[in-house]
Amino acid sequence: MKINENSKLESYLAHDARYDSMTYNRSGKSGVQLPALSIGLWHNFGFVDDINNGRAILRTAFDLGITHFDLANNYGPPAGSAEKNFGTIFKQDFKSYRDELFIATKAGYGMWPGPYGDFGSRKYLISSLDQSLKRMGLDYVDIFYHHRPDPDTPLEETMGALADIVRQGKALYVGISNYQPAETEKAAKMLKSMNVPFILHQASYSMFNRWVENGLLDTLQNNGLGCIAFSPLAQGMLTDKYLKGIPKDSRAGGDSVFLNANTVNNHIEKIQKLNTLAQERGHKLSQMAIAWILRQQQVASVLIGASSANQLKENAKALNCLEFSDTELKLIDKIIS
Repeated sequence: MKINENSKLESYLAHDARYDSMTYNRSGKSGVQLPALSIGLWHNFGFVDDINNGRAILRTAFDLGITHFDLANNYGPPAGSAEKNFGTIFKQDFKSYRDELFIATKAGYGMWPGPYGDFGSRKYLISSLDQSLKRMGLDYVDIFYHHRPDPDTPLEETMGALADIVRQGKALYVGISNYQPAETEKAAKMLKSMNVPFILHQASYSMFNRWVENGLLDTLQNNGLGCIAFSPLAQGMLTDKYLKGIPKDSRAGGDSVFLNANTVNNHIEKIQKLNTLAQERGHKLSQMAIAWILRQQQVASVLIGASSANQLKENAKALNCLEFSDTELKLIDKIIS
């Protein structure tokens, strides 16, 4: 959707103190430092959403020192609309700050009909990035990810396409997402042999989804790679939203494919116990859940979404509660086991 001229936010000038309180972590052994919190545009930035709300969220993020904006070709809905809306916001508010931003996009899911609009072929990846750059009004992205493994395309072809994308100047760095440890190891060796700056693996990670601890974090450590964690709040379960049941206007109360009522009900006792611990620490459950992920040295950043600027500010307070005692960590393990 286009910005309504009658409700347009006033001209944006970034806060002078935007770098004073944010923590920045190096991504593996690269030269890139990412904010401990990054902002994801998976939800709330499509054509079905209020673009002025999206502008307010991104302005708040940057004022908090969040320099990393994460997109993908299929974010919306509809697919492509988050990049298009971001392009509008970027032109209005962030063009003069381009060199202070670390902008990501991805390709790997279905985008257009026919055999060339999905997965991991050279044809698809290069075509998709060209479309993404046009939608966002950018000459390049800071990092371009292959969004998911392709079981049918040779890994050499996919990694070769990422290499050429860097050589063409369309991306400064590359990453992968949703790859298993063995696949990650192979990708890392291929990209290293081509002298391609591979710096990040984007993986789902939360208290309720700890798969990365079963080999992936070690693989990243051994290859000098960083991790950026998405879905840190387990689709909203690790918030105060479900403490007293399932609200009708929640994801679990609707028709979301990512969370259903049975999943919430199976976790409700754990959610309540974790919330009690968070309160004892003087924090919200969501803040504790984000901080818990950041305790891992391989995690360079936690990718959070936000439906409002105020929600983003609340979640950013996670950086005020990064310390955990051994007793607290053991209790968390006991609760979620």
